[in-house]
Amino acid sequence: MEQKRIATRTLTGLALFTAIVVVLQLLGSFIRFGPFSISLVLIPIVVGAALYGPAAGAWLGFVFGMVVLLSGDAAAFLAVNPIGTVLTVLVKGAGAGFLAGLTYRALEKVNDWLAVIAAAVVAPVVNTGIFLVGCLLFFMPTITEWATAMGFPSVGNYMIFGLVGANFLFELLFNIVLSPVIVRLITIGRKENH
Repeated sequence: MEQKRIATRTLTGLALFTAIVVVLQLLGSFIRFGPFSISLVLIPIVVGAALYGPAAGAWLGFVFGMVVLLSGDAAAFLAVNPIGTVLTVLVKGAGAGFLAGLTYRALEKVNDWLAVIAAAVVAPVVNTGIFLVGCLLFFMPTITEWATAMGFPSVGNYMIFGLVGANFLFELLFNIVLSPVIVRLITIGRKENH
């Protein structure tokens, strides 16, 4: 009976975090630095991954990716390479959640604060890193054209400073600043589950 109660609480919590991810991503699509919207959803992805494990983090990241695709946030890339876009967007979201969860699990016994801060750093690093890898694999001719049109001295400068620079810094700082909130949410969540 206790196992069933825990499973029900986990499913309910994961459903709540899924809804939060959807709402925050839709709201975040209105906040832009450069051509792309800011990912406000990394916080609930990190919290969900810490509370429910890496698989839950992967699920929440996957939902984040689906909302990005369905909201039109990836339209510029979908027009160039639909399969590359879907693959990049879904893998970056799921990877960020999964690796944030693994990071948290690996460090939580050492120190909760360290685990949270590390997971909060891993999520935007993986999200942005996989995006850049996807750009290299699927979109380089188009990105080179964009860099030239924007007057950047090199495509590398454009990718770092034009495509991801401000977004990445905002997401990283947002996660680090809110780490104490994350710790508090995890503590509350753990008390609820025990």
